[in-house]
Amino acid sequence: MNFENRVDLGALKESVSKIKQELGKIIVGQEEFIDLLMVALLANGHVLIEGVPGVAKTITAKLLAKTIKTGFSRIQFTPDLMPSDVLGTSVLNMKTTDFEFKKGPIFSNIVLIDEINRAPAKTQAALFEVMEERQASIDGNTYPMGKPFMVLGTQNPIEQEGTYALPEAQLDRFLFKINVGYPNLEEEILILKTNNDRKGVIAQKFIEPILSETELIEYKNKVFDIVIEDKILQYIATLITKTRNHPHLYLGGSPRASIAVMQAAKAYAAINGRDFVIPEDIKKVLYPVLRHRIILTPEREMEGMTPDKVIKMIEQSVEVPR
Repeated sequence: MNFENRVDLGALKESVSKIKQELGKIIVGQEEFIDLLMVALLANGHVLIEGVPGVAKTITAKLLAKTIKTGFSRIQFTPDLMPSDVLGTSVLNMKTTDFEFKKGPIFSNIVLIDEINRAPAKTQAALFEVMEERQASIDGNTYPMGKPFMVLGTQNPIEQEGTYALPEAQLDRFLFKINVGYPNLEEEILILKTNNDRKGVIAQKFIEPILSETELIEYKNKVFDIVIEDKILQYIATLITKTRNHPHLYLGGSPRASIAVMQAAKAYAAINGRDFVIPEDIKKVLYPVLRHRIILTPEREMEGMTPDKVIKMIEQSVEVPR
């Protein structure tokens, strides 16, 4: 029997496929990374990208922005960066003798923040309102962000000198934390073989824009229409609740984590051409949604336990709805 989707996802799925093809001109492997970036884009979320230098974190984020006909800005975070360097500042107009607000680089659509953990707490705090409420309050005035608006932050997991731990409140504002690992042997060989070809593609700026702002907003609205049954909602709630009383965890997931799992699962179902969520969608997004929101107890952290291991324990302890 053939079943027709209640939500027309043909154009959305085709656009996602074309974006993957464009990124594939330069990026070797990293399929899961690209999938999660697309999910976050459609779920209206921000992404924290963690990985050692040289695994294409920044270039992938930049190329994703190029496939969308929208604004893009890049901010390099440094220890001496001030909030006004990100948000903007009021300057005196000598002609009118009035102060005018000059917008900073955060006022764009897709904002790439390189080495986001290098800026001090004062600058990090400037991002709280921007990321959650998509607006900035400066000198008594409120300035809304454009639509779409997405923050992509990269950080290095091993370098500690000159870095600052991100506040928990800021981490919670990221939909995903994506860990980008090394390529496997076959991918590494392919990277070496195609190095010159890929550099030629970059030099020619051969990445074609696929999505317009209007299409992206339309696709986001379709994601909200994806059907999620009550038993799947109960599955999400049970998983998140278990993080709050797990013996290995000092801090569990908040209701924001439950909402993040639900929205991300809807987007994941959409890019796979389904207008309904299945348990496998939940499992796919559970790890990137939770790994930066839960905190291990000091004892378990010293023993080498990781957030992903605890999430796996919790996933295996909850019965999958059928």
